[in-house]
Amino acid sequence: MVMVGIPGLLGLLILVLDIIAIVSALQSSMDTGQKALWIVLILLLPVIGMVLYFLLGKKPNSLQE
Repeated sequence: MVMVGIPGLLGLLILVLDIIAIVSALQSSMDTGQKALWIVLILLLPVIGMVLYFLLGKKPNSLQE
């Protein structure tokens, strides 16, 4: 039986959030160069890159009427 502790669950959470950030970057309206830079940053610095992307890189959804 496999026992997953707090570090394992935290690692899994970070992995899931990184995947969400990468998919979000790929679906954004940024140009290809910016997308590539954000994805590299997220992959090289998983926690910091993801947090920076959601704080600085992701533009808020604008309501279109």
